[in-house]
Amino acid sequence: MTTGTEQLRWQNWARTESAQPVQVAHPRDLEHLVSIVRSRGGLRVRAIGAGHSFTGAAVTDGIQIRMDALNLLERVEPQPDGTTHVTVGAGIRLHALNRVLASCGLAMRNLGDIDRQTLAGAISTGTHGTGSRLGGLATQVVGVRLVTAQGEVVDASPTHRPELFEVARLGLGSVGILAAITLAAVPAFHLRAVEAPLPLDEVLERLDGPDNLVEGNDHFEFYWFPHTRRALTKSNNRTSADAGPRLHPVRGWVDDELLSNGVFAATNRLAAAAPALTPRINRIASRALSARDYTAPSPEVFASARRVRFREMEYAVPRERLREVLAEIDSWISASGVNVPFPLEVRFAAADDVWLSTAHGRPTAYVAVHQYLRLPYGRYFQAVERIMAQVDGRPHWGKLHWLGASRLGELYPRFADACAVRADADPDGAFSNEYLDRVLGPV
Repeated sequence: MTTGTEQLRWQNWARTESAQPVQVAHPRDLEHLVSIVRSRGGLRVRAIGAGHSFTGAAVTDGIQIRMDALNLLERVEPQPDGTTHVTVGAGIRLHALNRVLASCGLAMRNLGDIDRQTLAGAISTGTHGTGSRLGGLATQVVGVRLVTAQGEVVDASPTHRPELFEVARLGLGSVGILAAITLAAVPAFHLRAVEAPLPLDEVLERLDGPDNLVEGNDHFEFYWFPHTRRALTKSNNRTSADAGPRLHPVRGWVDDELLSNGVFAATNRLAAAAPALTPRINRIASRALSARDYTAPSPEVFASARRVRFREMEYAVPRERLREVLAEIDSWISASGVNVPFPLEVRFAAADDVWLSTAHGRPTAYVAVHQYLRLPYGRYFQAVERIMAQVDGRPHWGKLHWLGASRLGELYPRFADACAVRADADPDGAFSNEYLDRVLGPV
């Protein structure tokens, strides 16, 4: 246990949340984790990952558990359906998991756009990628091992304790501490990445119809620069390793480090210092975008480095309502006088049946709004949240929003079921905190 005051202070990546736990524990293995939970002495317990949630999901005033040592590969089991069940420690970071899977000739079928999170943190908050025929990371989970509030080790799956499994794989760590996770991995594959700047109106026209950008690609997303009518589109499709050009290392560094991080950081600092310049900055940035076409192993295409700190809110909306949502956001930005140097990110996902998934029961479009760390975000994000409310948008569990359990209960058909499982698994609120009590209700 760590007890020094300075060593106990914790802050998340976005600097939106901080904590001062009584103790910080670093379990060495499953047995050590069990002993920590059993000896908690009435203190509340929260496991943290990489601190990439923008919310207070990981905050605790009790015992903070850092899961970094529980990060090993346990089992690799080929399945008759062509997938392979891979069991790993829940504290493994996604970038490390990608390397482990690649060494076995495997990969995850879809990923988000960063890989710094722990696997447990990513699935528990509903992390997702893009692809109209694909679900979020939790849909790839086929088994979990967790430590309950009583210090018992429980395995759960779709066929063994399925209700507990549902809330364990996506439930903000509300029913136990994930110790290990079993994924349905697929054979490793390459993606051909085609990035192209296009007029926003053309992109919106091509979201449906015969030239459908969403259905016509394995993975499609786009970034729209506010104060402009320009977008950067990204289309990624499975291909053979030698089917397309490789990205030259110099070009990759220029695009991903110099432009996406170095120059972008400078333009955001300029926008913070002189907000009135933001529309001009965005127009220049959107016009400076250049096309790219390259082939690489899937993890290298899915994930990008994010070194410019920001705050983010993301909502899942019914896919057919996307265009009106973007039009409303555009109108508000134009009328409000708020300057937004960060592009909006738009992604897509298939409907799924995970109880607390933001894509539960409906084909989904995700709209993420960002604001630079040094700029105020409250007025902008709250305005967007009001727009999302008109289409029954669901907020990402790990990103900023102001909804509570009452409204969330109206948005999720299985919300009451999830809360009942939580109450049964943790009746005394050992794993709770202020954020969980707000979004799931007090136990």
